[in-house]
Amino acid sequence: MTLPVRLDEDGAAAPPRENGELAFSAPWESRLFGLTMALVEAGRLDWEEFRGRLIVRIAAWEKRAPSAGESWNYWQRWREAFEDSLEAAGLVNQPELDDLTRRLAARPHGHDHHNDHHHHHHEEHAAHAVEETDQ
Repeated sequence: MTLPVRLDEDGAAAPPRENGELAFSAPWESRLFGLTMALVEAGRLDWEEFRGRLIVRIAAWEKRAPSAGESWNYWQRWREAFEDSLEAAGLVNQPELDDLTRRLAARPHGHDHHNDHHHHHHEEHAAHAVEETDQ
């Protein structure tokens, strides 16, 4: 897979890896990653601005986590940075994001289970995610 950007290999913004490959523990994580890469490649999101927002979100988690008892999840921080980036780019506003999140969360578990076992390039994941948002 050729990405439109160079991902950090260490430091706060470095995504989790297993045996050198990006590691996703849930289908939504890989879909979100694919959608982010597709928007960067299309020139709709600026990678360095996104990366900066990701680092800010990770730092904010590091400050609050010990007192909040919140467990670490890199892709949750990515999601927060992605939402911040969409809003900053004028692609969507917070009420729209909240509505979409509610609609996607309300879908039954396993509704698209057949897709979870296929390996697609990030463009296909992004196209699927965009189709879902249009419904």
